[in-house]
Amino acid sequence: MEFFIQQLINGLAVGGIYALIALGYTMVYGVLKLINFAHGELFTLGAYLGFTLLVSWGLAGTVGVGPAILICMGLVMLLSALAGHVLERAAYRPLRKSGRLSAVVSALGASIFLQNAIMLIWGAKGLAYPADLLPRVMISIAGQPVPLIRVVVFVSSLLVMLGLYFLINRTRIGMAIRASAIDQGAAKLMGIDVRQVIAIVFMIGPALGGLAGVMFGICYGQITFTMGQIYGLKAFTAAIIGGIGNIPGAMLGGILLGVIEALGAAYISMSWKDAITFFALILILVIRPTGILPERVAEKL
Repeated sequence: MEFFIQQLINGLAVGGIYALIALGYTMVYGVLKLINFAHGELFTLGAYLGFTLLVSWGLAGTVGVGPAILICMGLVMLLSALAGHVLERAAYRPLRKSGRLSAVVSALGASIFLQNAIMLIWGAKGLAYPADLLPRVMISIAGQPVPLIRVVVFVSSLLVMLGLYFLINRTRIGMAIRASAIDQGAAKLMGIDVRQVIAIVFMIGPALGGLAGVMFGICYGQITFTMGQIYGLKAFTAAIIGGIGNIPGAMLGGILLGVIEALGAAYISMSWKDAITFFALILILVIRPTGILPERVAEKL
């Protein structure tokens, strides 16, 4: 039982990170019906920016670990949002009236460009967040000791996701995003600036991806310039499992995928961890092709 609880907490922690990344995929798809294949590299960029702020610039030693992490997360989200805005202006907006294939090729090109830019700036060798950045405190859950950092990562991810859900469903910006996702033409007739909505979506998604990168670095330590490929693919898988285009679906899919991966690696084989992930995708899509919570499509009369 102790082993199961530990693996469950590990799965929830990595699932929260998957969910944050998956939200970027699902928001862009919901509005543009486009998969932003460069989103995984924005997650990587967030991890490297967090390393620069916390370690290279010594922010933790200047203001203390707790405030430094909060400041770092805020700055990384801001910088990642700016990177997402530049990406949208440079790689996607000029192709807005072209076919979807052109946008997909542009997304793949942007992914390669960002990955190589990260390698050139920070180097090809992996970097590691200091192991003593946060004290390795253990807490008791159901009578079993689990690392506090895993719980903090999951709870923080959950709070951020709930905040996004409130933004989308209870604010004017969220209403504009939902309207643009349903019908951009009708949204324009209602006075909504769809181009601005798209720009906002391309800032919110990368901001969440950058935040996930910082959380990953703090929680797991080792980061590489290629990690956006596998984690971006898994987050995309989570978005599909939950129902691509559906924000609660992306949250649920990310958490579910993290738990499946952790338990599969623990009880079956660590070597089969990635295979188990994609087997779960195939199984869920066979049972429910639209995902667990499919995108709600309004009927046009």
